[in-house]
Amino acid sequence: MSGLGPYLDRRDFGATPEPSDDGTPSRLGLRYSMQNHDATRLHWDLRLEWGGVLLSWAVTRGPSLDPADKRLAVRTEDHPLSYLTFEGLIPKGHYGAGTVMLWDLGWWQPLEPAARGLSKGHLKFRLHGQRMTGDWNLIRMKGRKASDAKRENWLLVKIDDEAAHQRDPVAHHRTSVASGRTFAAIRAGKPAALPAHPGALPRHQ
Repeated sequence: MSGLGPYLDRRDFGATPEPSDDGTPSRLGLRYSMQNHDATRLHWDLRLEWGGVLLSWAVTRGPSLDPADKRLAVRTEDHPLSYLTFEGLIPKGHYGAGTVMLWDLGWWQPLEPAARGLSKGHLKFRLHGQRMTGDWNLIRMKGRKASDAKRENWLLVKIDDEAAHQRDPVAHHRTSVASGRTFAAIRAGKPAALPAHPGALPRHQ
C-alpha cells in the first residue's frame, strides 16, 4: 500500500484534526517520529520519511531495547510528511479514533539502500531521536506479498549496540516529547507543559 490515497480515503478532514496536506520533504536528512496512539488498543506508530511520505508501522507493544525482544510491527498506510509531529484527539467514529501523543522525534539513517531493504523485507537503520537511538532491524515476516502492505507483519528488533539494554523506554517515557503532556492532558486540550517547539529536531548527525 503505497502513496497517500488510502490515508486520504479513510479520513473526514472536516471532523478530524489530522493534517490533509502532503508536507514538505526535509533538505537536511530523513526525518523520523514515533507516536503513542491510545486507540482501540494502545500501540506506537513508527514513521520513517521516505519517497515523499511517511512509511508507517504500528508497533503493538512499543519498542524494546532488548535485542532478544521481537516486537510485532504491522505495516499500515503511508502518511503525509505533515503527520510527523501530529498530536491530538481523533474523534469517536472516525478511523483511528483515540488520542495521539508525539512520543519521539528525530532523524533516521538507512544502513543499507532503503529501497532494497524494503523490497527484500529487511530494513536496517539507525535512529537519532530524542528518546530512541542506535541501530535497528525491521524484518518482514513470511507469508505475505510485499505489495499487500495493509496486511504485512514485520518485526522491530534492536541491534545489540551501545544503545541496547538501557531502561525500558515504554515504561519510562509516558509524556509527549514535544509538549510534555500526558494522554489525559491531550484529551482535555490542556496547553503544553514544556516550552518546546513540536517542529524542532535534534541536530542531524
